[in-house]
Amino acid sequence: MTLLIFQVTIILSVSLTCGWIARRLGQARVIGEIIGGILIGPSVLGRFVPHAFSKLFPATSISLFETISTLGLILFLFLIGSELNYEHIREQRFTATITSLTSMLFPFALGVLASPLLLRHFAPADVAALPFFLFLGISMSITAFPVLARILEERQMQSIPLGATAMMCAAVDDVTAWSLLAVAMALLPTDNTTIRLSYRVLWLGAYLCVMMFVVRPLGAWLARRNNEIRLSYELLGIMLVTVFLSAAATDAIGVHPLFGAFLAGLCFPRVRRWQETLRSRLDVVVSLLLLPIFFALTGMKTRLDLLSGLNIWLWTGFVLLIAVIGKMGGAIAAARWTGYDWKNSIALGALLNTRGLVELIVLNIAYNAHVFSPTLFTMLVLMALATTMMTTPILNALKIGVRADAPDLSFPKAA
Repeated sequence: MTLLIFQVTIILSVSLTCGWIARRLGQARVIGEIIGGILIGPSVLGRFVPHAFSKLFPATSISLFETISTLGLILFLFLIGSELNYEHIREQRFTATITSLTSMLFPFALGVLASPLLLRHFAPADVAALPFFLFLGISMSITAFPVLARILEERQMQSIPLGATAMMCAAVDDVTAWSLLAVAMALLPTDNTTIRLSYRVLWLGAYLCVMMFVVRPLGAWLARRNNEIRLSYELLGIMLVTVFLSAAATDAIGVHPLFGAFLAGLCFPRVRRWQETLRSRLDVVVSLLLLPIFFALTGMKTRLDLLSGLNIWLWTGFVLLIAVIGKMGGAIAAARWTGYDWKNSIALGALLNTRGLVELIVLNIAYNAHVFSPTLFTMLVLMALATTMMTTPILNALKIGVRADAPDLSFPKAA
């Protein structure tokens, strides 16, 4: 227990320090937190002070960190799902649908096209081609909704049309990405694959029906009945029980428990007071304690020493290039096609190119499922960091959302 307390102390200290430095440099706090995890992992601490690293983070502690970080991610994905405003998506479904689908499909297609090359050079020997293609396509096409929300909030862009459109597109991307991830997890080979896959699909369909046609209406009924009542501890307890039951159900089916947590968030009643109470009660514990443990665990899996030699770095650049071209290119093309000017189209592409935390979650799922090798995992982590760090400089160069009194930058029609 003493070692665990000491580990958590180190993780929190490094996370807070690196997050503060990132903010001072004009980046989102999550960038510093991710880099902090890498610093205390084998790439930095383990390489330069190996004896101290082995004492502080022995291999036996990894499984405990996995459990703690999974619980934190379950609560985090529940929060993200509970805050998605699908009413706004319906109101502006044309722009959100076209831009989000294009910014998903284009990078997904590029990722699938590049998959045979990466499969040949960097995939584990026993991985099946189809799950590898799906996971890589998802990794290329995802947008980090929570990181994007934090960037927009820090730049006071959440209330202007550009920020609102980016949030809607990211919301659609999140739902699509987690749906594809559920399919990818269901297709992972196991013993007696044919029977197991059939049962997975059937159980997954039954689970989705229960959540959408039983749990969600019950939540809406509960909200109507208690609309004037604050979110009490009893109501919060019932909802958390539902979240963990949903996560356990998807885990038992063979799909990752985070999908169940996210879907439980989508079924959460859209009562503003309840959402604010939920965020205030869970956010501090999740963001300040549990997510830094996930970042530290990701850092322990990131092996920068494996990226040795010009050839490997060229492959890393190739992965970054197709990720940026796919995501930004797809979003810019869709924005221009729907009639917006170049400045705001590029800004929207830069915002949707933000990957960050959600990308790391997907990469960790693929890594733990032995779909990605340590080398490819490290390459994709660097891609997630680079694409997220690009967002702020691009917005600064475009002079969008730089000042607190930023003007209302709606999308002007192209001439």
